[in-house]
Amino acid sequence: MSIRAALRDAAARLPGEGARLDAEVLLLHVLGRSRAWLFAHGDDALDPAHALALDALVSRRALGVPVAHLTGTREFWSMTLKVTPDTLIPRPETELLVELALARIAPDASCAVADLGTGTGAVALALARERPRARVVATDISAAALSVARENAKELKISNVDFALGDWCGALGDLRCDVIASNPPYIERTDAHLEQGDLRYEPIAALASGDDGLDAIRAIATQSPEHLRPGGWLLLEHGWMQGEAVRKILIERAFVDVQTWRDLEDRDRVTGGRRT
Repeated sequence: MSIRAALRDAAARLPGEGARLDAEVLLLHVLGRSRAWLFAHGDDALDPAHALALDALVSRRALGVPVAHLTGTREFWSMTLKVTPDTLIPRPETELLVELALARIAPDASCAVADLGTGTGAVALALARERPRARVVATDISAAALSVARENAKELKISNVDFALGDWCGALGDLRCDVIASNPPYIERTDAHLEQGDLRYEPIAALASGDDGLDAIRAIATQSPEHLRPGGWLLLEHGWMQGEAVRKILIERAFVDVQTWRDLEDRDRVTGGRRT
């Protein structure tokens, strides 16, 4: 069987609109090749060992196991990050959070930045790589997640990140930041989506937060003024129907210039404000 035919057959076994992309990622993982290589070698024969490995991965994906767990990696901000069941799987929409934070950090600034609930380290590592003079602190309440984030920093040779174990701002000590960014859990704990798709395989503590999904956001908004310099920004990712509620939370805690930014699908995604 040719590589092109194997890819076609693998995609046919998978559900959803992303079947072709999922099959392609799994095939490239098996082959250890790039997407550019695939386009040039579609007519090459797929050897039996690779065919068996692909079959096993496709079977597990068909059962719902996330592609990131099957390959052990996920791309984010042009970085290849290690992913495990102990971490949230980085998603493209979170890159908006990175963009907004970078817009508030001068390229040559020696400043302090925090990423709360870092998981794989995606946001912290992206900010540290783009702003090498910044001191970035990545926090998480999960020691296992922090271990993954540390591995990613080491693999990417990013050295201007410190890792701190603790709950939200409680891990920051007496640090005062110019920017605090977070992609906290924001799904309602009774939301049926938690039992669907990739979410079934991700840590519930990184996904759900209280009856309305906003408990973590309230905690961060309450704690962060003590850890922000005057004029410092708090930026929070949230669900697409939560923009108004998060703006209200920030305004009630005396943040100014509060606003919500929309993602590429034109949905509310990040809300932020400045400490007075």
